Amino acid sequence: MMNKHPKKVKHAVAATLALSLAVPTASALAAEQSSAALEPVRETATKLGAEVSWEQSTRTITVTKGSHVLKLEAGSDRAVLDGETVALNQPVRLSGGRTLADAGLIAKALTGDNGQTEDAADLFLEALQAGDGAKAAEYVSEASAYALPAALLDRLWSNYEAMFGKTAGEPAKSESLNTVHRNVTYSFQSTIVPFQVTLRLDQNGKIDDLYIAAASASAYQKPAYDNPAAYSEREVTIGSGAMALPGTLTVPAGEGPFPAVVLVHGSGPHDRDATILGAKPFRDLAAGLAAKGIAVLRYDKVTYEHSFKVAADPKFTLKQESVDDALEAVKLLQNTSGIDDSRIFVAGHSQGGYAMPLISAAAPDGGIAGTILLSAPSGKFANVLAEQQAELVRRVKQLGLDSTLYEQQAAMYTSIADMVNDPEYTVDHMPEQFPLQPAYWWFEQKNYVPAELAKTQTGPMLVLQGENDWQVTMKQFEGWETALKNRGDVEFKSYPKVNHLLTEYDGLSTGTEYGKPSNVSKAIIDDIANWIHSVK
Repeated sequence: MMNKHPKKVKHAVAATLALSLAVPTASALAAEQSSAALEPVRETATKLGAEVSWEQSTRTITVTKGSHVLKLEAGSDRAVLDGETVALNQPVRLSGGRTLADAGLIAKALTGDNGQTEDAADLFLEALQAGDGAKAAEYVSEASAYALPAALLDRLWSNYEAMFGKTAGEPAKSESLNTVHRNVTYSFQSTIVPFQVTLRLDQNGKIDDLYIAAASASAYQKPAYDNPAAYSEREVTIGSGAMALPGTLTVPAGEGPFPAVVLVHGSGPHDRDATILGAKPFRDLAAGLAAKGIAVLRYDKVTYEHSFKVAADPKFTLKQESVDDALEAVKLLQNTSGIDDSRIFVAGHSQGGYAMPLISAAAPDGGIAGTILLSAPSGKFANVLAEQQAELVRRVKQLGLDSTLYEQQAAMYTSIADMVNDPEYTVDHMPEQFPLQPAYWWFEQKNYVPAELAKTQTGPMLVLQGENDWQVTMKQFEGWETALKNRGDVEFKSYPKVNHLLTEYDGLSTGTEYGKPSNVSKAIIDDIANWIHSVK
């Protein structure tokens, strides 16, 4: 369980200028190429809804969207956009049968930025840094105007400078594309801690959302069981409309149809890999299970991809955060060639497992073949937070370390749990000052006990727990065992060394080890695969 949602944004109505951005000229495009790494042209173009064709004799790939045509020749440092030659910073390459080029180049060629040399993302950031919310709002999409009003944008940068420190020097800029957004990331050095601002642009080149977080170098390393020859991956979109999510479907090599698993995140904003410092547990699960003949669908969480739109909703719920998108993912798999639609499973980690009984209850009959709980709370969420902090204090003391700050934090979470559990407060009467926002999220589910709901349900279930986990303790695992003791369709297993990130750790876990490279225990992957293949 990580930190909860972004700070609540007050509702405000701001007039925005609907700026219709045209495709840039070839000379402007050449001037604004990013330093992003080369990416497969076909995959990049497909995300933008463009058509792609390959001419073997000339080794030329043509990308077409509407009236715009981009031609790229393997080995050349020139491209042709709508008949005009464009100089490239990096030559087009062929690798493994795929044509590689700068994804940012293709995005700008097909979506544009009004023919100006500045990128729309740069202009938005410049206005943001100047505290000019009205100017910044000109670059915001109509769909996101309610979440990014001028009044908020006026003070946003100064708020983040207070948190991260004053910036120093020019930021490094990089780009990436997914099936929903063009993502432009600026990495800043600052006086307190380095941080990154990722602007999410829609297909019209407008700012649709943004994500701001402290920068941390990834120490992740692929596990030994990750064999790229055992699977292939393709980009997909979960759901539709303003809150659609980009994802990755990992499919085993060979002929299907294959059983499949949807992965549901823990609390807090997470990318599709569930990246936490040196770990990418969802990426590990996808690679490990695919090698055992099981397809895996993972996606960027709604609080990660649509951070400010979520924060602007004062009545955001657990259903919106974890349940709805999991069911959309199941629906996608049901309509995907090569997937056995009668053998679709859902696996939830931490909060994702906590929400699993709600997912099961909302799924259509026969839509889910079985569920998997990975370090999942069985009791009330607020109580679990208080319990985890008390467990952390106990472990810190056991290691002979100063526990003063940990005890203060534990006291705070205990007071929060007491507030949530107070019968005086409901969704219709919440405390005026509640420290974890949105408050509605907490009080809407104050009486939800996942194990009690699961007790009334049926269907194959696998409950797995790390005994070295301080965030979701063995007490929660025992809660599942007690509540479901009369169900004959549930299997339980715990692992002595496994921590909350599903990796084996020899020491006493307190979270300090999360920064080191780690991978999901192979024993967990083997047990999940064996269980799925045994479910009939």
